[in-house]
Amino acid sequence: MFRTLLVILGFGLALTSGCSQNKPETDQEKASLLIMGPRELDANGDTIFHQIGSFRFFDQDSNLVTEDLVKDKIYVADFFFTTCPSICPKMAQQMIRVHDAFMDSSEVVLLSHSLDPEYDRVPILKDYASALAINTEKWHLLTGSDENIYDFTNSNYMVAAVRDEDAPGGVMHSGAFVLVDRDRHIRGFYDGTQPTEVDRLMEDMKLLLASGE
Repeated sequence: MFRTLLVILGFGLALTSGCSQNKPETDQEKASLLIMGPRELDANGDTIFHQIGSFRFFDQDSNLVTEDLVKDKIYVADFFFTTCPSICPKMAQQMIRVHDAFMDSSEVVLLSHSLDPEYDRVPILKDYASALAINTEKWHLLTGSDENIYDFTNSNYMVAAVRDEDAPGGVMHSGAFVLVDRDRHIRGFYDGTQPTEVDRLMEDMKLLLASGE
């Protein structure tokens, strides 16, 4: 069971590392990002791509955040908790880089989902956002019900997270940053603890912005 969980947790990051180790991309391949995740055919034989579902969370300013916030925008999602003693501080520093690089773009939003919503209520997230000195209209730290966030993370973003007493902070989770396009399709997974991976993320964000996808 534990070994299976490790494989699932590494799913998103394995996708990115596998891509980075392949032969160099052609100019045509660089100009478009694959839509990732499961897909199926409708009755007409058209492809239906995996799409992030509707959601309902509250951010650090007590604002209700739904899919309406990201309408006609691209966004980067990640998963953290404020008392995380392992990878979350590294992820926060890398997300700050993304925040700063796209500060002036109204088409980019950042969504960080707390995996400890019981503790990470709105006042805690507000203090955390203040410590990071972030623009709260650009970067939303989200909280909700415990059951909701874990189900949503696994089924929608394909980034596993699970309560585990033996894990640092009691939660085992991936350090993936997930890039989502204007149609809420996943366009990439990136290791949010690695600066070179985040460099690649930001280049892919520029591609999406330029393509209008």
